[in-house]
Amino acid sequence: MNIFYEESGQFKVAAVVQKNDATYQADTQHGKRTKVKAANVFVEFDTPMDAFLAQAQAEAAEIDTDLLWEVCGEEEFSAEAIAEEYFGHAPAKTELAATLIALYAAPMYFYKKAKGIFKAAPEETLKQALAAVERKKQQDAQIEAWSEALKQGEMPSEIAADLKTILHAPDKQAPTYKAFTKAADALKLAPLELAMQTGGVASIPQYLRDGFEVKHFPKGTAFANMPVPALPALPQAAVQAFSIDDEDTTEVDDALSVTDLGNGTKRVGIHIAAPALAVASGSAIEKTIMERLSTVYFPGGKITMLPDNWIAAFSLDAGGHRPAVSIYFDVDADFNISAPVHKIEAVYIAENLRIQAIEPHFNAETGLDAEGQAMFNHHQDLIWLHRFAIARQKARGKYEPDRAPQYDYGIGLNEDGSVAVSRRERGSPIDTLVSEMMILANSTWAQMLDENSLPGLFRVQPGNSKVRMSTQSEPHSGMGVQHYGWFTSPLRRAADYINQKQLLSLINSEAEPLFHSNDTALFAALRDFDAAYTAYADFQRKMEGYWSLVYIRQQGLKELKATLLKEDLVRIDGLPLAVRATGIPFDALPKSQLLLSVAEVDADKQFIALNYLKMLPPAA
Repeated sequence: MNIFYEESGQFKVAAVVQKNDATYQADTQHGKRTKVKAANVFVEFDTPMDAFLAQAQAEAAEIDTDLLWEVCGEEEFSAEAIAEEYFGHAPAKTELAATLIALYAAPMYFYKKAKGIFKAAPEETLKQALAAVERKKQQDAQIEAWSEALKQGEMPSEIAADLKTILHAPDKQAPTYKAFTKAADALKLAPLELAMQTGGVASIPQYLRDGFEVKHFPKGTAFANMPVPALPALPQAAVQAFSIDDEDTTEVDDALSVTDLGNGTKRVGIHIAAPALAVASGSAIEKTIMERLSTVYFPGGKITMLPDNWIAAFSLDAGGHRPAVSIYFDVDADFNISAPVHKIEAVYIAENLRIQAIEPHFNAETGLDAEGQAMFNHHQDLIWLHRFAIARQKARGKYEPDRAPQYDYGIGLNEDGSVAVSRRERGSPIDTLVSEMMILANSTWAQMLDENSLPGLFRVQPGNSKVRMSTQSEPHSGMGVQHYGWFTSPLRRAADYINQKQLLSLINSEAEPLFHSNDTALFAALRDFDAAYTAYADFQRKMEGYWSLVYIRQQGLKELKATLLKEDLVRIDGLPLAVRATGIPFDALPKSQLLLSVAEVDADKQFIALNYLKMLPPAA
């Protein structure tokens, strides 16, 4: 005797060796002895096992599932009953077995209720299930078509639209992701390699930027339409101001003015762009500022915090009166300063001086003599401001005339695709006068907030601790000031915008501060700004690192000078690049000068292999 039984959803046959009330001892088709529960046995038969199962499977394949479902009715039914209904006669054992196979094979049509007992799925439920199956079938076909196109070097538009997400924040259930990875696996390519091979990613910089934007700008970098509201007329300042910026600067946040009052006294004006005047609390533009938090800079481009129309409205561009928050100091012949005067006004910007144009005529070697010939507009003002800045450094205890030169390096991209490296000396006359004027404004306004018990986003460094952000003012030992915050870049940083809002409420009695003491929203703004500012700086360093490697490759450099930072970490001289090198003596001290050989450089993989050659004498 043989049995037809179900095990783990599959139907099998076996030859009975021994039978009792609860179980069968039987040998399977493959000769394996097994124990089968009686509850799982549906048919006993005497014909050959293989032939029985083959016939049952063949008959099951002929059963019309839709017809079988139609004759079931709405009540529960047994397999025997529906087999009789379907075949029109008492079913043979093979027909019963075939019916069971068909019922089990169509779980969308038939719900199993008990041994041999089923219930037909409701019509609406079945329609939905069948539609889902059809969608899945079509989706699989689409995935296959996309995958084939990718393997042929083509980039389907649907894949291109999702490519940033596929590469940097994949949804592994998305059809586009499945198609892309299927093609990559078939071609034995990394996802980035396939993306570049099919034209989806044009370059490594694009790939790096895409990854950054997916994480930090998931809604994209484009702006919604946000018109600038009209401002009431502001009193016009009786000064003509000028700005000093890099030639690529489009967000001109600050400007200076110098007015001669006679008897050796001059009035210094520090004028800061005032977008906060037009930003209503809770408005779309304020939400944008709090989402973006800062302008993002990288070689060859930037992602601005404000839309172009807002930048155009408030940037201190030359040729007109611009809304500004101004702070004035009267400075005597000995560079003693008066109490500050604060104003909200329209300042005429006479000129946007560009560093690249004026620095050849105004540097540590030339252009600092007040009796010399003026080489550009406001040259004499800059000479006096530099002397004033030196006095301010001395007042802060930060004047270091004998300090060894330090340089910052920038990356520029030429039209021919080559990389240009720029160098700017820290503490140059231009750097000194601009930074000291900004420190004067920032520290004075931070003190003003603190004295009026108004919170803000302060930069603090008590004692020898690290610099950090705080909502309450504390000393900044690195700056040598008792109060410090960022106020002077409100077109580019949310911290400065927040502080400007707070400041406006003290200058204008009708203005409300954005935050009050112990405001949890301010703590959240501090956290978000700090995290975003750090992430944006990391991205800038990553992009500069990539282009530095391209520069090394383009120049064919085989040896590099470097400064040891710690252990095996070095900063390459002449480039904004910090990397690791091998073979550095364990007893080498930080700030040691090293000569390294370039063993390998692969900019696309952001990799460089450097080997220690020898120590170099300290830089002069």
